[in-house]
Amino acid sequence: MNPKTKRKIEIIGLLSGIWFIISLPLPWLITTPDVAYTQLVVILQMTALVSIPFIALAVAWTLKPELTTNS
Repeated sequence: MNPKTKRKIEIIGLLSGIWFIISLPLPWLITTPDVAYTQLVVILQMTALVSIPFIALAVAWTLKPELTTNS
């Protein structure tokens, strides 16, 4: 694998992980873990569904940075 391609894959994975972690309501889950377990499954599904377009944009802009310009 090309080192440049490997670097792009690492960046995409890092950005996707950061987005997913930031979008979770962690303080709410930490304060009431017993009550929140059933709701955690729903929140994870919603977060994953909402994250799909942002991760797709990150992949597209990482692979083709010229898409970010107007000209």
